[in-house]
Amino acid sequence: MCGEKLPDVAPSGRIGSGAEFALENIGRVVVGERIGEGGMGVVYAGSIQYSADGPFAGRENHSIAIKALHPLLQGSTKARKLFIGEANALAMLAHPNIVKFYGLAEHFGQYALVMELVEGRPLDQRILERTLVQANKHEPTIPLSEAWHYFSQLLGALASLHALGIVHRDIKPSNILLRQDGIVKLTDFGIARLPADAVSTTGGLAPGTGAYMAPEQVLAHDLDGRADLYSAAVVLYEMLSGKTPFERPQRNEILLRAAQVEEVPQPMTLLLPSLAARADLVFARALAKNPNLRFPSALKLGEAIAKALGLPLTEGWAAQQELARNAQSISRTGQVQAVGGTPPAEADALRTAVMRGFGA
Repeated sequence: MCGEKLPDVAPSGRIGSGAEFALENIGRVVVGERIGEGGMGVVYAGSIQYSADGPFAGRENHSIAIKALHPLLQGSTKARKLFIGEANALAMLAHPNIVKFYGLAEHFGQYALVMELVEGRPLDQRILERTLVQANKHEPTIPLSEAWHYFSQLLGALASLHALGIVHRDIKPSNILLRQDGIVKLTDFGIARLPADAVSTTGGLAPGTGAYMAPEQVLAHDLDGRADLYSAAVVLYEMLSGKTPFERPQRNEILLRAAQVEEVPQPMTLLLPSLAARADLVFARALAKNPNLRFPSALKLGEAIAKALGLPLTEGWAAQQELARNAQSISRTGQVQAVGGTPPAEADALRTAVMRGFGA
């Protein structure tokens, strides 16, 4: 992040605490307090007031999150392109485990993403909490049923993403939000690759986070959804063991990236002897250096993990499979919403099943 932080109250015309701006065809956005800051922007809480003559007239005003591109990056063509790319990715998606998107606004030359406000915390905080209080280091850091509850929802989101040709490229616990009711929300599509994106090599480090990157991503090779599945397997490895596969004291970003390409993860049963031996086989395949040796889809990975860990495939998982099938159908017909091809009553039923708790 750039060294300067945005002030609590934005300068005249800027998006920040106290600002208001229109969201085209929807209503008016009122910006509240700053709640977070990331690599490209600052996130504020706020509210949306629907227009009386717009398509959502009659809906109650509600809380939202506003992600504003940092003013110091407004002059960066690359930063603006990535920000618009994130908006384009979110606009294609309608899934209960992906943060809901309301629109992209431009206010006095400053971009802002308007999206769902998730009341909860990121998964990395939950992992840290469990690491600090865990008494038996030979048992999973996050209990198996809870880890599957989160992981299966993540895989459901990825199944629909990949069906639409989108690769997230930054799957990690800090981008996986846990709502207070246990529902997972995948967020931060800032470096997502869309179907129309050409493969580009611009020099320097490939975008991503070293501890979770697939080898082909580290090497800036062409990639597909299997890179996200590698990252998801790293997240599960961390949920169970309390650390990522190549985490070592004093190992920096460059060394972590090198390890993804050169080293083999420690077998899970050496860290957690209580797990069945078949867990090692599943993780070995999920974290294979060659993407052709990995599981071909999020759903196949989920089924293998559930079987290896002795976990049931619940109604929620069945709903994820249906959502993924819908996304594949939509992708073939060129439409844009992941549940758009399903009658409204069916779509609502699917979302309800996803949110029913996965038997946790």
